[in-house]
This record gives sequence, C-alpha cells and structure tokens, in this order.
Amino acid sequence: MSDIVLGVDCSTTGAKCVAWDRHGRAVAQGRSDMPLSIPQPGWGEQDPEDWWRATVRAVRACVRTVGPDRVRALSITHQRESFALMDAEDRPVRPAMLWLDSRAGDQVDRVGTERIHELTGKPPNPTPALYKLHWLSENEPESLALTAHVADVHAYLVHRMTGEWVTSIASADPLGILDLAAGDYSDEILGGLGLDRSVLPRLVEPGTPLRGLRAEEAAELGLTTDVLVVAGSGDGQSAGLGAAVCGEGDAYLNIGTGLVSGCFGARFHPHTSYRAMSGAIPRTVSNEMFVGAGTFMVTWFLHEIAAGEPAGVVREDWWEQQARTVPAGAEGLFVVPYWNGQLTPTWDHRARGTMVGFGGVHTRAHIYRAILEGIAFELRWCLERAEEHFPAPVTEFVAMGGGARSDLWCQIFADVLQRPVVLAGHDEATALGVGILAAVGAGLFPGIPEAVAAMTRRGRRYDPDPGAAARYDDLFDAYGAIYPALRPVFPRIAEVAHV
Repeated sequence: MSDIVLGVDCSTTGAKCVAWDRHGRAVAQGRSDMPLSIPQPGWGEQDPEDWWRATVRAVRACVRTVGPDRVRALSITHQRESFALMDAEDRPVRPAMLWLDSRAGDQVDRVGTERIHELTGKPPNPTPALYKLHWLSENEPESLALTAHVADVHAYLVHRMTGEWVTSIASADPLGILDLAAGDYSDEILGGLGLDRSVLPRLVEPGTPLRGLRAEEAAELGLTTDVLVVAGSGDGQSAGLGAAVCGEGDAYLNIGTGLVSGCFGARFHPHTSYRAMSGAIPRTVSNEMFVGAGTFMVTWFLHEIAAGEPAGVVREDWWEQQARTVPAGAEGLFVVPYWNGQLTPTWDHRARGTMVGFGGVHTRAHIYRAILEGIAFELRWCLERAEEHFPAPVTEFVAMGGGARSDLWCQIFADVLQRPVVLAGHDEATALGVGILAAVGAGLFPGIPEAVAAMTRRGRRYDPDPGAAARYDDLFDAYGAIYPALRPVFPRIAEVAHV
C-alpha cells in the first residue's frame, strides 16, 4: 500500500530524504554530502550534477528502509537563490552560482533600485540570482548566449525526475525576478536583464501535482514510475510550514548553514528591514530576517580554530560544554558574524566579520560562545527593526535546523530575544514542510490546513531566564555599537583586498 511521502531537501552542503507517514512520523531517512567550491574569495559554486547525485544517494538510502512500493509521492525543498545555466542539450553551461556567492556587489550598487524592491520584496543585495545574472551578462556573455534554461535547484531536480521544466512559485521567487504580488515573472525585470521568458521554467503553486517519475530516473532513485512528483518550495518557506507557522504573529527560527527567521504574512508588504518570500502556502508570504551565518560559523570554527578535543568525542558537543564554562558575554569578547556580509536590515555586502574585545583571558571556548551569542545578537538587531512592520508581534519562535540541537544555543536565543524558543516537533521540519505538500498533492488530505494539523507538533520549550536576559540587554547595547563604528572601514578593506 502506498502510504508514505518523501520530503527531499537539497541544501548547500548535502541532500537528505525523509520518509513521512500521514501522522508526520519520520519512518526512514537518507543523507549524502556534496562538495562546495569557493574558487575565489566571495564566490560560491557547485556542479548541478552534484545536486542530482546527492539526491539520488539520499533517496536510495531512505527507500531501502521503507521499500519503493510504499512511496506515494515526493516533493523537493532546496537551497534558495542558487541557480544553474543549462544548454539546449540539458548540460550545465558553467558551474551553478549559489546564494552565498557575493561577487555581484558592483551590480547591486548599479542596478539595485527601490522599484526592484517594490516588485520582488527583496532589498538590493548580492544574494538573489538577479544580480549574478547581471554579473554574467557583463563578465560571461558567452555563457548566457549558450543558455537554454535558467533553473533554480527545484526546477533542475524536477526536470531530472520528470523531463519537464517546471518549478514552484515559492522556489523561483527567491531568485529575485518575480513580481511577488502577481506570482509571475516580472517582464520589467526580465527586460532589464535582456532575458526571455522562454528560458525560464513554467511556474505552479506549491503542492501542485506534476507527473510521475521517468523510468530511468525512477530506477536510479530506487523508486517506481508511479511515484508522483509534487511542487515544493524553498527551504525557508518549507521550514515554516513544517513548523506550523501558519498564522499572523507566528515565526520560525531555522538555524541552518545560514540563519533564517520568517514571520507569516497573509499579504505582501515590502520593507527594507526584511525580505519577503512567496510562501509555501499559496498566496501567502514569509517575511524573513536573514543572517548569513548560522551553523556555517560553527563549522568554520571547528575547521579553522578548534583544537585539543579528546579522541572519540562529538566535537560540537565537546565545544558546547567548554562554552558553558564561560560566562554570558564571553568576558567582553564579541563576534559580529558578517563572514558572508551583512544582510537584513541594512544589506551591507561590504561588511566583514569581526571579533572585538580580545584580551589575555580569552580562549577558544570564549570564541565559541561569542560566536553563538553574536548570531543571537544579530537576530535581535534584525528583529527590533523588522517587527515594527510585521503584521503582529512575534510571540515565540519555533526552532529547527542543525543548530537547534544545541541546548545552549537555544537558551541563548531565548535570553537574547526575550521570547520563548520552542523546538519544532521534528528536527527535519524543512523536509516535513514539503512532506506536507507531497501529502496534499497526492490526495492524502483535502488541503494544507488539514495536513498541518495531522503532521506537525511541538517539542521542548526554552523560556527566557530573567537574570540572563537582563545581562544580555547590557551586552546587546555594546554589540549594537560595533557595526556602526566599523561600517566606514569596510569599503576601504574591500578596496585594498580587491574583494
């Protein structure tokens, strides 16, 4: 009996596949890493074929547990803003350009306008594909000349699975080339790019049934051709759906490679303090605060700074225990986490990460704690500006992602933000979000509200500690002074470092 749906999550560093039953229970999982290329400072690229290879490995590993005959449908979530250029033979023209690629800073300065923000809901910054497409037009016109298809990650994988160039509105919208209110590509923006609609995938609403798998690709995935592919959404919007963030005042906190916090909105209202994304629930929006450093910073610390752990320990767990021995505020050490630039609310792509306040007392444990605190401080800085324009105040944050496995970090977020942080019922809420869409598209539920009610739940709750919250209030005042003081320095650094 076909009673299982698959949520496939193709992220920046790997793919995972989670098999869900109709009660939102994860009955099997598969994972696979994929390489990330940074050929120059500020660049980020991948081979699109690696998206497919990693997806195949993850799906096959998952399906080996549940069996192919039980799988009814699948849907895809993915790293957003990343895109590939494909030629007429469906081969990559060049490496895919990723969301974290910041090479198009000059194009943002010259092309980014308030009008584009009004249309797309995305203040000018290097993250959306729009500015990288302008960079390609100026620096690699031969690549665009060979391009038959511009594909976000969802479009690429759906095409591999079904042979059709189609994508979800909630997957294409982060590229920055859609009129968000209309839910369609903007002819005005495409005209400025010199890009024809014919190279773009067809748009459908999230949860739309597409078609079954092609025979060769079904065999590669370890599935049958009866499996229905259902339109999914970008990872941020999917995470919100998997966390049941479906009403005004609801917000999620996705502590992944980058940190994204989204507040549900029933209507589109652009503002520079957040970026608006088309929601996983059709005709809704997710108003997002985006810190370009989440678990990325933890990984960076472990690769570049950490040393001396005992053999056989889980490194993240060991360093969390070391950080617990350090008092709140890391004895005056602050980390301003702009390793990938400053995003919401000021969109300063020239900004660079800093560590301020070093003294002889500081150790690696202080640095680790200061990283966790710095990302929480940055989110509070974003929230204080964005919340004035949200449809309702945020009452609590529903947390998920790899960073939400850290008890220390969740408590720091609660204390710094002075709001409860509640774990999503499953730490794979992003994959659950598209599992919900797959279940609706396959007819297991009459609509998204019914699927959300049946498949989601909440986990552990972290309430703010009054004493720690008061301490972090004082520390936040100091943190907030660092970026304004250094902002005039960053353009000079970019000039002399040629980045």
